[in-house]
Amino acid sequence: MRRFRLPFRSAARGLRVRLVVAFLLAAAFGALLTAGLTFHRARAAILDRAEETAVADLRTQLDSLAPDLTLPPTPEDLRGLTRQIDQAGGARAWHASASYRGGEPVTASPGTPPVPDELRRAVEDSGRAVHQRTEHDGRPWLALGMPVAYTDDSGDTGTGTGTDADAHADTDTDTSADAGSLSGLIVYAAFPLDDDRADIDALVTAAEAGAVPALALALVPALFAARSVLRPVRRLRHGAERIAAGELDTRLDAPGRDELADLTRSFNTMAETLERDAAELRRLEAGARRFAADVAHELRTPLAAMAAVTEVLDEDAASGVLPADTEDAVRLISEEVRALARTVEDLMEVSRFDAKAAPVHREDVDLRTLVTKTLQLRGWAHDGRVRADLPEPAPVRVDPRRIDVVLGNLVANALHHGRPPVTVTVRVRGDRVRVTVTDRGPGIPDEALPYVFDRFYKADAARPRSGGSGLGLAIAQENAALNDGTLTAANHPDGGAVFTLTLPSAASSPGTT
Repeated sequence: MRRFRLPFRSAARGLRVRLVVAFLLAAAFGALLTAGLTFHRARAAILDRAEETAVADLRTQLDSLAPDLTLPPTPEDLRGLTRQIDQAGGARAWHASASYRGGEPVTASPGTPPVPDELRRAVEDSGRAVHQRTEHDGRPWLALGMPVAYTDDSGDTGTGTGTDADAHADTDTDTSADAGSLSGLIVYAAFPLDDDRADIDALVTAAEAGAVPALALALVPALFAARSVLRPVRRLRHGAERIAAGELDTRLDAPGRDELADLTRSFNTMAETLERDAAELRRLEAGARRFAADVAHELRTPLAAMAAVTEVLDEDAASGVLPADTEDAVRLISEEVRALARTVEDLMEVSRFDAKAAPVHREDVDLRTLVTKTLQLRGWAHDGRVRADLPEPAPVRVDPRRIDVVLGNLVANALHHGRPPVTVTVRVRGDRVRVTVTDRGPGIPDEALPYVFDRFYKADAARPRSGGSGLGLAIAQENAALNDGTLTAANHPDGGAVFTLTLPSAASSPGTT
């Protein structure tokens, strides 16, 4: 199943988008953090103000109402006190209750929320005013508990009749009152925090309403920051593309002193070093090629003379006029001279490849004919070591001499390094013609496969004298390329090396009609 990459996916992974998103996320996080802290402080301030005001109002009311209360109070007295507190609450909507010496709270309003047990224990244990936020019928409430103390005019503690004593609210909210001055009367009051909750909800709504415009405004500096960061990055990318295209003299302006400017200067230093090294390598490579070509050219004349002499000596050795030792020496010299002559010719051919001066003379031929002639000229057609599998016509437009060199090198390499029988197969596959040369040897070592077409490469390093120059396969690959073909090497699953020459058929070759 084919997979299609959607454009928006690659765009979403772009550096610009990621920078803008990161900037917006940072802005959103900062805005949320600021809004959260502000909301927390504002909410605490609103609730603290409500609590302080409620405690002060309740204390004021008790200071005015408690002196008229008879101690110990009856339930009706307590109910009357709470009714007066509820009436005095006004807009605060008090719901008061009172208890005496740990009794159950008495209230005059049936809708008064129950007093929380935690609040009762806190007031009784501390002897001071305590407040607590609670939930009742789904609404937030503030519950207050405030003890009432009394003193007489002489400073003696009252007996509980309340006739000679002044009762008053405990005004010390930080420390407990003297145990002897507490009357045992505790007044509880609760009122809903609906208005305060509305103020808090308004804060949340304002924060939510301001978040979207804040993010929209943050988009402008985000785009500007992304542009300022990406501009030098784009210049670096274009510079790298020009370097990759071979323009090693590319240099970039590096204004500023930030990290991107330092990166740009490092890029210029790299490009300068690369240009210098490339020029040095080209000079050395050109010198090496010129040296090889000059050496091969200078050797041709003395080798031609040596070859003529060895031919005469070969005739004398064949006629039996030379002693046995001399005959062996002559044959050895003749073989070495011929091998040296082949190496010199290979070097001359390689120098022509390097100089782009190798001539190509194309002809329309049947590749089967070229294979047959190659095998016949080298005596491989009838010795049983080479088999030809040529079932169908294979028209190609190539240089016959160069394809003969390719086929000859491949078959000779298979006979020398593999084991017979060697099979030469020709097949037509669409607009391509393939020639495979397969042997029955051990194959090519895996570590040597990437280098078999390198010049002077020999897979067996322990045997540098392999009977060849190490240029045969390199020359074969160059000749295949000159004929718009390819040459590859692999190992057969059943053993043996497989060399594949692929050429365009005559119908698809350049210059054909």
